[in-house]
Amino acid sequence: MIAGWGYNFKIAAEAIIQNKMRSMLTSLGIIFGVASVIAMLAIGSGAEQEILEKMKLLGTNNIIIKPYDKKKMEEIKKDEESAEGSSEKKEAADKFSPGLTISDMNAIKSVVPGISHVSPEILQEVTAIKSGLKREISIVGIMQDYFEVNNFRIIEGTQFAEKSFENSENVCIIGSGVMKKLFPTENPIGNTLKCGNEWMTVIGVINEKTISKENIQNLGIRDYNLDVYIPISTMLMRYNNRSNVTKSDLQRRSSRDDETDDDNYHQLDNLTVTFSSSKDVQTSVDIIRRLLERRHNTVKDFEIIVPELLLEQEQSTKRIFNIVLGAIASISLIVGGIGIMNIMLASVLERTKEIGIRKAVGAKRIDILLQFLSEAVAISITGGVIGIILGVSAGFLIEGLTDIKTIVSPFSVILSFFVSISVGLIFGITPARRASLQEPIDLLRYE
Repeated sequence: MIAGWGYNFKIAAEAIIQNKMRSMLTSLGIIFGVASVIAMLAIGSGAEQEILEKMKLLGTNNIIIKPYDKKKMEEIKKDEESAEGSSEKKEAADKFSPGLTISDMNAIKSVVPGISHVSPEILQEVTAIKSGLKREISIVGIMQDYFEVNNFRIIEGTQFAEKSFENSENVCIIGSGVMKKLFPTENPIGNTLKCGNEWMTVIGVINEKTISKENIQNLGIRDYNLDVYIPISTMLMRYNNRSNVTKSDLQRRSSRDDETDDDNYHQLDNLTVTFSSSKDVQTSVDIIRRLLERRHNTVKDFEIIVPELLLEQEQSTKRIFNIVLGAIASISLIVGGIGIMNIMLASVLERTKEIGIRKAVGAKRIDILLQFLSEAVAISITGGVIGIILGVSAGFLIEGLTDIKTIVSPFSVILSFFVSISVGLIFGITPARRASLQEPIDLLRYE
């Protein structure tokens, strides 16, 4: 029986070789269909990987609170004045707000349940100088929880000690990019670095964070590798505490100079609240919002960002997009299958007498069925193999020529190969069955 099957496959292979051009043209639909499916799945896998990277950067259990700058507040004020009840809303908009402060952080920590970490940030752009080398950096005032919240590791040196916060010490932990730029030939630990007008002693270096330019732009985050981290108490004491009103502030405001009256009045530039469980995130958003509005005298000069919701929405959008692309790519496979069926039907018609002779000398219906079915499957497999090579190449080519990340997975290759065989079976069965059901006498009489 196995020998009979082998003989039928041999006849099918000989028929394909004798009609190379026709077989190749027939398999084009399968080739482009399989290549398209692999390329689309590679784009989809790449998009999913990017979302996972974003989740690691922003954290799924986090709530991020950011203050509005003056320009944003003016836009909100204009919108409120143009809405119904503008007089009441204008009155609310004109009320005094202390801005986002450390006191807000302490209030959130004491009132909202389920919080594991609270991480404030104060940023200031300064020029860092070391041995004649200069670099524009962000100096960031932080607390101990910052490194755990952002999944940073200290690869050299040590973490901040408690006394560093208590005594507002001039110590810092630098990013790997700062180490490469300003300490290219020496160990930074124990060395000093001038940040603005203050000299800082380097006590640690954090691990390098690989962040794409797209993520930096889309997520509104910084390149953490070029940051210098100092205790938040040092930032407030040595650099800038925007919650304090100085004599120069009063003079500037009394002059009514609009060009200079745009200072950020928020003490904190960012506040990340991390929860023990993602279930607590949704229920806590409204609590935090009401708490801050009450503390800010009903002035909404902040925004609450829930990364999990934003990323889920993006993931859903990309999933739908990938399904649509996959469906479009699958149409090529269907078209290829129809092409195989048409060619095989024509082949049956052309080889009518051949089929009649085979049946006359003892070939069974199953032999004729296997002969033409094998031919259809062989064309599909050949097209599938070529399509896989083109699809994998297209995946790498797309990533190389564009900013689109692609991942060619073994699953997509196996799936495409299985689909190509299935197309040959499904669309080849009708012509093969038609050939096997005809009577030998009718076949031999065919002109």
